[in-house]
Amino acid sequence: MAYEPPTHTVERSMRATLGVKVVAGIDEVGRGAWAGPVTVCAAVTGLRRAPEGLTDSKLLTVKRRTALAGLLADWVTDHALGHASSEEIDELGMTAALRLAATRALDGLAVRPDAIILDGKHNYLGDAWQVRTVIKGDQSCVPVAAASVLAKVFRDARMAELAPDHIPFGFAENAGYPSPVHRAALEEWGPTRHHRVSWAFMDGLPRWRHLKKVRVLDELDKADGVEQLDLGF
Repeated sequence: MAYEPPTHTVERSMRATLGVKVVAGIDEVGRGAWAGPVTVCAAVTGLRRAPEGLTDSKLLTVKRRTALAGLLADWVTDHALGHASSEEIDELGMTAALRLAATRALDGLAVRPDAIILDGKHNYLGDAWQVRTVIKGDQSCVPVAAASVLAKVFRDARMAELAPDHIPFGFAENAGYPSPVHRAALEEWGPTRHHRVSWAFMDGLPRWRHLKKVRVLDELDKADGVEQLDLGF
């Protein structure tokens, strides 16, 4: 299926109306997973023409996504990755964990951006940055699409590295996201140290429910709803 290629329209608008020069695109991966970190990529691309086929990482095959990530690593002007662990997600909640991972990514850039294009509708970065949120920015904005691909490929590779030590969970295939295999392994073996044990899926594990970590959700968490995510597998 063909998709409209991403553009620099939003970035050009921000440059014209805000007077900014360095604009970073930010996207995350791992928000809805049961296990593993949430990973955020910040990417700066300038206004150069995007590589052919660039789009939201979820719309690409594994082979195409992996090849594109290798190309993007050299093509982007700058990029950096930030992560928040499962323990940090349990301690802080997803909104604060995303902010932490994004801040780590931004701190890893060679030059501090003047402004940010953030995928989605919620500004989890807060007021410390000049942010424009764009729904489906990973499809429509070049720097966000680049960040999407780089974040996805890195995190998938990280979860695949964990797989040999946790074979029943199928991390190489599901990357820590809900799946029937993942659910069955949780019921049999219980959560690993990579699982987000404050999440609702723990309620469906009678043998392991005592391991659930109770955390009071703040208002942003409740609005985000991520900790309550359970796809029913």
